[in-house]
Amino acid sequence: MHDEERVLVGVINRKKDFLAAQRERWYRIPVKRIRHYTDVEFVAFFLSGRPFKEQSGGVHYYARVRGVELAYRHQMIPSEPNHPRADEQYYRLALSPLIAKAPPILNPTRRPISFIYTTADRFKAARIIADLYSNADQFVERIYHRLGIADTHIERIWEAQRGQDDIAPGLRITHRPRVIDRKDRAAPDRQMTLRLADTSDEDAVLAAIRAELAALDTPAIINIPFS
Repeated sequence: MHDEERVLVGVINRKKDFLAAQRERWYRIPVKRIRHYTDVEFVAFFLSGRPFKEQSGGVHYYARVRGVELAYRHQMIPSEPNHPRADEQYYRLALSPLIAKAPPILNPTRRPISFIYTTADRFKAARIIADLYSNADQFVERIYHRLGIADTHIERIWEAQRGQDDIAPGLRITHRPRVIDRKDRAAPDRQMTLRLADTSDEDAVLAAIRAELAALDTPAIINIPFS
């Protein structure tokens, strides 16, 4: 693992999914959760829930990514044909054998975990989840959690994605008003970029984003770089 390589930290909360990674060597990510997937060299697993006993609440394993393809959930897990997301698309990551992360990366503050992009140097040195974030990532994370706007999908773009995503680090917000004209419903989302002159004031950044969203009455994707 070289310092500049990219690592995606994901969550596993079912023993069945852990065994898929361990024995069958694959891991799935909902396309809806990461709409702009960035190629990574490694994926690491934050284990959550009772099935993992004393390992719950930490990153204990990681693996090199051997390939990525799109697949439907029912194709990957044919034993669950009636699952509510059976017909949804996922990124299916082919993995090398799992490697133990020693010491593990723990979550003593119990901060919410979804997907985190980081770099290998941070990953190797990390002892707690907060160590995975750069200063820029910490800002992205705080703005993300404070926004809380209805009718939006907010995607965090991490500093480790720089070079593959033009707005890294930053946020990508997909805004879909509940009441829109029929013609707008069929139109492609309008692409916009909101460049903030000053990102030192967190409250001012939040106010600018909320004002931009409040002025929209049609579907749009707003790219907000913080660099």
